[in-house]
Amino acid sequence: DSPHTTYMAPAEEANFDIAMSGTLEGIGASLGEQDHYVVVHDLVPGGASWQQGKLEVGDLILAVAQENKDPVEVTDLPIDKVVQMIRGPKGTVVVLTVKKADGHIETISITRDIIRIEATYARGAILKVGADKKKESVGYVFLPGFYGDVGASAKAKGSRNATDDVRAILTSLQTKKVGSVVLDLRGNGGGLLTHARDISGLFIDQGPVVQTKDSDGAIEVLSDTDPSVAFTGQVVVLVDRFSASAAEILAGALQDYERAVVVGTSATHGKGTVQAVIDLDRVKPGNADPLGLYKITVAEYFRVSGGSTQLKGVTPDVLLPDPTSFIDSGERTLFHAIPWSTIAAAPFKKTPHTWRVAELQSASNTRTQANAELANVRAFGKILGERKDKTVEPLEHDTWQAAKKAEKAELEAVDPKRKDRKA
Repeated sequence: DSPHTTYMAPAEEANFDIAMSGTLEGIGASLGEQDHYVVVHDLVPGGASWQQGKLEVGDLILAVAQENKDPVEVTDLPIDKVVQMIRGPKGTVVVLTVKKADGHIETISITRDIIRIEATYARGAILKVGADKKKESVGYVFLPGFYGDVGASAKAKGSRNATDDVRAILTSLQTKKVGSVVLDLRGNGGGLLTHARDISGLFIDQGPVVQTKDSDGAIEVLSDTDPSVAFTGQVVVLVDRFSASAAEILAGALQDYERAVVVGTSATHGKGTVQAVIDLDRVKPGNADPLGLYKITVAEYFRVSGGSTQLKGVTPDVLLPDPTSFIDSGERTLFHAIPWSTIAAAPFKKTPHTWRVAELQSASNTRTQANAELANVRAFGKILGERKDKTVEPLEHDTWQAAKKAEKAELEAVDPKRKDRKA
């Protein structure tokens, strides 16, 4: 057993598929709840509703009908149920009865289509950093997850995956002679293991990337066998306590190969286990209703150096002030978490890149100590940490109110998100 072994009902299965692929079949509208109604919060640019042009932000959805069927009133229905009714295969029609901002009722027919959730996908940019006369170009790649279709749909025309998207960005940076890149894995909770291996391979010529050990003790080495390298310049990997699983595999591999310097505010999440997803409809076919998925832990994974990221995570080479240091989070806080262990290292050859880590950390400390904003970050985390365990409150109302006002003022004075500070 592990905290990641779980059953997913059919509705959760649909959301899991969307998270993995970054696509869904529907109308391209973001919905929320307002009093007893489901309200349109946003429209996906280029999506079915956006192109049709009649559904608007702020519309209240009163009823949903499938093509040539009677409408079903959805007032007071759970939003998840309404979402299920609105989603459907590409090319089919859904009919919405909506209440407009001016109060009139309108019926809108929308042909469903494939909707791409752009926030799922890797994004890149070129940043200009340094003094005005000595600005240099630095590439930036934000990877929110290791996404991609699985099974037969993985090769479907037009489908996207993390490896291809990151490769395209890195190839563009290499072509433009950008000398360094920042790979941002902050908040990346993981995804498909194969893409962690393949994206690691974009930075090294070839060699082992990660090892797995199953319940029988059998060890498998997953390697990059492609000798090509998409980007040959310097690499910095950004992580935080919410970087997990496949993100830890990528960061750990690049750290072990000394291909990148890892920078972050703390060790990463510490998830070092592999899950397999079992489609219960295939296990027991012929059911009238879908049965959902069963996600089960089947193996542990280990870095090529032999250590596990389980519980301990990946420790950054360069540590930065952490405003969330007071949060007790990570794999170690979960019930039934598998203990840390280690196996033999896989044979691998480090890259010729040499990082003077001690000097980098020293220089970073000097800069951060002198930076007023980062001093506020440290103070902010310290205050919240001290308050986390506070359980005693004054009973007298005026005293309590004065204490809360003082606490708010203390926090606002160092809040790193405040925009009204003047230099």
